[in-house]
Order: sequence, then structure tokens, then C-alpha cells
Amino acid sequence: MHQYAHGVSLLGGWLPLTLEIVAVVALLVAIGWRRTRRWWLVWLPVCAVIGVLGAFAAHLYIDAEGLASDPAPFYLWIWIGVFAGGVAVAALGWRGNSWWRRGVAVLAIPLTLVTALLALNKWVGYYPSVQTAWGALTAGPLPNQIDAADLPDLRNTVQTSGKLVEVEIPSDASGFNHRNEYVYLPPAWFAGPTPPTLPVIMMIAGEFNTPADWLRTGNAMPIIDGYAQSHGGQAPIFVFVDTGGSFNNDTECVNGPRGDSADHLTKDVRPYVVDHFGASAQAANWAVVGWSMGGTCAIDLTVMHPELFSTFEDIAGDHGPTSGTKEQTISRLYGGNAAAWDQFDPQTAMLKHGPYQGIAGWFEDTVKPANATTPNGGGHRPQSDAPAGFGGHDDVKDADQEGAADDLCATAQKVGISCSVHRIISGHTWQFAERSFSDALPWLAAQIKTPGASVVPAT
Repeated sequence: MHQYAHGVSLLGGWLPLTLEIVAVVALLVAIGWRRTRRWWLVWLPVCAVIGVLGAFAAHLYIDAEGLASDPAPFYLWIWIGVFAGGVAVAALGWRGNSWWRRGVAVLAIPLTLVTALLALNKWVGYYPSVQTAWGALTAGPLPNQIDAADLPDLRNTVQTSGKLVEVEIPSDASGFNHRNEYVYLPPAWFAGPTPPTLPVIMMIAGEFNTPADWLRTGNAMPIIDGYAQSHGGQAPIFVFVDTGGSFNNDTECVNGPRGDSADHLTKDVRPYVVDHFGASAQAANWAVVGWSMGGTCAIDLTVMHPELFSTFEDIAGDHGPTSGTKEQTISRLYGGNAAAWDQFDPQTAMLKHGPYQGIAGWFEDTVKPANATTPNGGGHRPQSDAPAGFGGHDDVKDADQEGAADDLCATAQKVGISCSVHRIISGHTWQFAERSFSDALPWLAAQIKTPGASVVPAT
């Protein structure tokens, strides 16, 4: 595993617990014990009410904006309330307080904010370690990253690992405002006077995302390099794309008021990778892998564009692009255009297009031990990808994700798409996504005809 897979954990262990204890102690000191009767009977209850209202407001905002499809754990709202209450304690308790207690009250504000952010991170599993978070916040270099200008000098050389290149893909076709993206080139790409015509896997992250998430948090590089090293340097080209343009812009990979993300992926990214890296232009050589929201994107792109993609891995995606209820989704994602909802709904698209030829999919879903079943012939591996306490273990699936893998695979099979459903006992976390991608990679590589890949059954 590379440098981002190790370090001081932010998902459990001594550091989060220590920060929580320090934050609570600081807040209790700020509240004080030698206070006036008015403080205890009036102002402290006001602070408590402000804390509750702060948590409630955060809950309403996330729900109203459709920022998360998976229900947040209760401890997140507790820590948001503690932070809001801490701000109130510092402000309302300022008059008549000693200078040192004022200082502690001010210190409690960032401490409780950090604990709230840690609670959020525990839920989503976004930054597994301090090192991961620091690398992302400081925009540190990614594993084996080189400048695009260095590629010509590496032509016709033997590389022991693949190289990662940051690219600025023009958005002439889509007009989509996006961040820089990344392309992974396997060792085989460098061996020879000209680039070989390799297959491609497009990698899509979840709702809150950056193009580097699969690399920093999903640990994709060691997985891909491990595959390449076991296959004589042969592996697909990987492109890590930007579907949102900003961290909290959930486009669900559709075209709409939040940007023409679908057009960016199909009309900007795909031609760019073919033209600039000599990749295959054949649909049979292209796959899409997505996690959470990205899983929905993976099946959607494939069934809507079988002329561009032939294979997908849907890791814990929803039934279709979603941003709340169907009515809210039509409003938020499509500007009120109900016809667009039909256009981008995977099941509607499959039934309208079918039958398909040469299309295959791998669905990966989470399951609790008590519900460990394997419909549709899917493989079931009864082991967890992360110990208890890792992010996202709220044990409650959102309504649109529940049963999505089974329903989508059943519809796909009706229209000639080969698919299977797999399950891991886990929470809805990046660690689960990492494990799912690692399990499916040999199948994906064989499916898109990667040189040297052996045929691997999906079940």
C-alpha cells in the first residue's frame, strides 16, 4: 500500500477520542462553575437552545439541498450542536468573565468545530488518516505523479510502475466548468517507440468529490500497479474524472442546471484520452467504475451510450440519479424537465434501448450480517472491509439505494446485459469502495480485452 494508506487514523483510535475529550473539557471550563444565577437560569439554557437549533438547521440544509443520500448518524448532529452551543457560550458568556476563561471559550470554538468535522469524516470515511487529509489539503503530490512534459523522455523505456499525469482537458464540447483530472499510464504504455492501443477505465467518485479521491482515499494506485506488475506491465489506461466542478456540486453525471457533466465525460474526456494517449476508441475497450453516486454514473453512462462503453462496475449506487424525492430531483438536477429524468433514468434507458449486445456489469453492494443473501447468483463474501467504528456505519441505507443492485441487474438481464450482484458486509465507506474495486479489477481488465488478461468469471 502507498503512503496514503498508512498513518494516524482519523476514523478511530486515540486521536479522534483525544480531541473529543479535550473539546468537551474546554467547553466545560468555558461554561464555568462560579457564575451568576442569571447565567445558569437564562444564558446557559439559551446556549443549549442555540446548539439544538444549529444541529437542526444543519440537518434541514443537508436534506433541502439533497447533499447526501445516506442518512447521517446521530453523533454527527450532536457534535454540530456542541459546536453551535460552544460559539454561543463564548459570545453570551463574555461579559463578566475572567480573561483566561474567555481564552478557553474562544479555544473551545475551533476544538468543537474539529470534532464536528471528525464526526462527518467518520461517517463518510473520506480521510482515513492524518496523512491522507494533509496531502489533500496541501495538494501534495500523488503517488508516481509526473509532469505531462516528461512523457516524451520516458518513451521506449522500461518502467517498473505506472505513471500518473495531471491533465487539463478542454471543455469545448460540453462547456462544463471542471477541475484538472488525472490519467494513469501503465508500464506497457512506455515500452516501445509509440504508445500501444490500450483499453481505458473511467473512474468516478461519490457525491462530495475531487478528481483525486480514488487516488488519495480509494488507494487505487497500488491496486492498479499491483495488477500491472502481475501481468508483465500490462494494464488499462485509467482516467480519474471530475463530475462536479467543485467539491459539493452533485451533478449525478447528468446534464442540467448544475452543469453538463454527462457531455463532459462523453464528449470531452473520452476523445481527449483517445487523441492524446493513443487509447482505443472502441466501445468494447472502455469501462466505467463508480462508487456511490459514481456507481449510478457508471451504469447510466454505459446503458445510455453503448456505442462508447461496454462494461461497468456500480459500487453501491442508487436506482438512478437522485437529489431527494423524484420531484426534488427533477427540480434540482433537471430544472423541472421531467423528460430529462426519463432520459437519465437507467431502467428507463435500458428498456427503451434494449436489447443490448456485448454489455456487461458488476454490481457491488453492502449488506448487514443478518441480511446476507445472494440473489441473482451474486458472490457473497462474509467479511468486513473495515473494523467497527469506520465511517459510514450507520446501518441505514437510503431509500433509493436499497435494492438498487438487484433491481437494476434484473432489468439489465431482461435486455441482454450480462450482470452479477456481489456483496460485502460493510458500511457505505471509501474502504468498502477500495475493496470492491480491487475485487473486480481482474474481471474488468479481461472484459475490456486488456493484453495479457485472463478471462475471469464475474461470480
